[in-house]
Amino acid sequence: MAASVTVIAHPAEVNFAPATELEEVVQNLRTILNTAVGTVLLDRDFGVPVDLIDKPMPVAQAKLTAQIVKAVHKYEPRATVKRVTYTGDADGRLVPKLEVEIDVG
Repeated sequence: MAASVTVIAHPAEVNFAPATELEEVVQNLRTILNTAVGTVLLDRDFGVPVDLIDKPMPVAQAKLTAQIVKAVHKYEPRATVKRVTYTGDADGRLVPKLEVEIDVG
């Protein structure tokens, strides 16, 4: 069974016992989005890059989108990214919003 879900990169409290597989996958996606590459000791590739500071917004969005799709594919294969959009703030911070298809059993 597949479910379409929207995931926004806002930190949320970790639930160590998700009630459903769908909830588990969404939590994993949020973890990927909120982890900076290089900060996980035993897997330095986990997460998304934070080295896009001072890049033009279209360049930063394109590079970040590619890295998000790659990270989701590698670390949460039950989810397929369909679309990535962004919101921003006055400080130029990009907040990714993922539309994903989640394959749950």
